[in-house]
Amino acid sequence: MDRQGRFDTGLHYPYNLLMRIGFGFDSHRLVVGRALIIGGVHVPFDKGLAGHSDADVLLHAIADALIGAAGLSSLGELFPDTDPAYRGADSAALLGKAASLVSEQGYGIVNLDCTILAEEPRLVPFRDAMRDRIAEILAIPATDIAIKPKRGEGMGFVGRKEGIAAMAVVLLNR
Repeated sequence: MDRQGRFDTGLHYPYNLLMRIGFGFDSHRLVVGRALIIGGVHVPFDKGLAGHSDADVLLHAIADALIGAAGLSSLGELFPDTDPAYRGADSAALLGKAASLVSEQGYGIVNLDCTILAEEPRLVPFRDAMRDRIAEILAIPATDIAIKPKRGEGMGFVGRKEGIAAMAVVLLNR
């Protein structure tokens, strides 16, 4: 043990190799009368996601993962839905701001792994466009981004086609 009572593993990393993991989650109800935007891409569908901004669940989950990995607050605290400035906001702009805050903390993105939970519509045909758009927003190679659309198999709010959810895990390197 060292003087602070911590176990010494014998592994000592230089400051510039510090890595941090962040997890993000978001979900929104499906409603008639709104465009469906997921991963910064318009997905043709008869419903969209309800929310204060454009309700892009995937970009919100990614932003929350980035913010969490950097030890910052949360997406809701940085961009509150009580602030009229974010009414109808483009989630790509919010993700860009979140990424800038993470960069200001000295972190870069190593990789990003995402899962979208949607019974309908089928999202696999839009996956590459989503990866490209997210890569553009974050200024990282698309090959560092994984997006896996999954179905709810009839279970829960996703399976009942009431909403869509997304999860994201990010690895940062300082």
